[in-house]
Order: sequence, then C-alpha cells, then structure tokens
Amino acid sequence: ATGERAAMGQDYYAVLELGRGATDADIKKAYRKLALKNHPLKCKEPWAPEKFRQLAEAYDVLSDPMKKGIYDKFGEEGLKGGIPLEFGGENPWTVGYVFHNNPDKVFKEFFGGDNPFAEFFAEDGSELILPFGGLRGRGAMKQDPPIVRDLCLSLEDLFYGCTKKIKISRRVMNEDGQTSTIRDKILTIDVQPGWKQGTRITFEKEGDQGPNVIPADITFVVQEKLHPRFKRANDDLTYVATIPLGKALIGCTVDVRTLDGRLLNIPINDIVDPKYCKVVPGEGMPLPRDPRRKGDLLIYFNICFPKKLTPDKKMLLKSALLS
Repeated sequence: ATGERAAMGQDYYAVLELGRGATDADIKKAYRKLALKNHPLKCKEPWAPEKFRQLAEAYDVLSDPMKKGIYDKFGEEGLKGGIPLEFGGENPWTVGYVFHNNPDKVFKEFFGGDNPFAEFFAEDGSELILPFGGLRGRGAMKQDPPIVRDLCLSLEDLFYGCTKKIKISRRVMNEDGQTSTIRDKILTIDVQPGWKQGTRITFEKEGDQGPNVIPADITFVVQEKLHPRFKRANDDLTYVATIPLGKALIGCTVDVRTLDGRLLNIPINDIVDPKYCKVVPGEGMPLPRDPRRKGDLLIYFNICFPKKLTPDKKMLLKSALLS
C-alpha cells in the first residue's frame, strides 16, 4: 500500500519539465529530449531506470487526449481510480488507468525501430542523422506500426455530418535529407451522416518521418459521446419517456425533441405495460448508404406508480379494474 501511495500524486507535467499549458508538440519534444537523456543505455545513474519509467508513463497519459482530459480535470487519483460518467449506464464509472510498466514499448513506439541512438540530436532539438540511417536500418525500409486515436463525436455530429480538423505534430525530414524538425499539420475528416461507433478513418503515411522508415499511418476511430436524450442502437434511436400510471392505462401524448430540433407529438393509444415499445418510423439515424432514409425512433416507458391512494380512489379503481 505504501508503494501505491508513493506512486499517487506525481505531476506528469513536472516529470516532463513542462507547464500545464503545454501543447501536443511541447509534450512530444520534452519526451524525446528527456527519454534519450535518461535512457538506461545512456545514463548509468542508479535512478535512471525509474526516471525513464516515469517519463514513459507521463508521455503515455499526456499524449492521449482522453487520458489527458481526465488527468487535467480530476488529477492522478481520478485517472487511476476512475471517475463517474455523466450518464449512468451498466457501469457508471470509467475504468481506472493502469500504466503497462513497459517504458521500452513507449520508447520504441515513439522513435520507431530499436536503436534511437543511431540518431544524434543537436542542442536546438533538430536531429542530426547519420548517413545511410546509421545503425538502424542498413538500407531496409520498414513502416512504423499505425498510430490509433479516438475521434469523439456527438449524435448531432453523426446525424448531420460535419467537418473535423485535427492538428498533429510530427517529425518531418528537412531538404538536406540529414536533419528533421517538428512541424504541425492539420488533418481534415469529413464525417458522413450515419457513421457508426468504430468507423475507422486512415491517413496514410502521416506519422513521423525518418531515415529508412516508411512513416506510420494515422487512424482515427469514431467513438460516440453520451447523449442526454437518446441512445443509439445501430440505425435506430431509443428514447425513454416517463409517464404516470394513469396515462399508461388511458393513453397520452409524448413530446420528443429530435436531434434536428423538431418537436414530435406522439399519440399513445395503447395500454402501456413495462415492456411496451412505441415505434416511430423514419425518426432515427440516417442510413450510411443512403442518408435520405433513416432508422426508427423507439420509445420505451418508465411508468411512475402513485406513492399512496385515498380510500375513495381505491374504490374507483376497484370498480373500474376489478369488476
């Protein structure tokens, strides 16, 4: 338990010698500099392996927008202990973050290849690369593994379609073919109406450039944000209406505000039991293959029972329901 407590409360920004306002490019640059400086192969101090591990964990968190967002808002305790989700599903808490404790994995994924010391770094952060790729490639070209990132979209984004612009920082070879610098680039994603969770968008060879390395592909995977009114089920939308028991028995009208802002008045003429579902055709999500057509809106019901009844009301119900 003591070890766990000691691990809690570390400041990932301080580990990378950065301030809280650090950009993605700052985080990459800091990890690149400090990981090379403190790598156990290069630094023989007894604390080097632990420092190297801390740098890897800090980079693993701060380079991931979702982990970084939770850490910035809730600190390390919220990140590792889990935080309550805005809308309680089956599991109302996020899963706590656990570092995989493999700093070499982070290092290799960052630099590509197994021997980053084939590259020497100038003081200004630009890289001086040995001719013929130094010790790394011996002329063989290999592609770095793909970089996968979540693209979090609201149901409205997926209903209408939209354009998302994402800034990436990557290493780009200079014209001399010997040095490289960090440059920003904007990637544009045209989100199509009806895209689903798990849709993958790949930008080929947009990762870091380097000698004898084919840059990695960058893949974005669509993740749906939770919505305050609707849940999505394939092309359909589900909505839960809360009604009193009386209306469940005699009928009512349910008002539903759609994703595009219209107010639907849905008459319910059937008797509503707890498993009843009212299907409203054509008011769901656009079909990806034909966005002019839409799935259905499925209305489920949360029936509120009265807390107590007067003797008169009980008599009325008895004569109405049990006679």
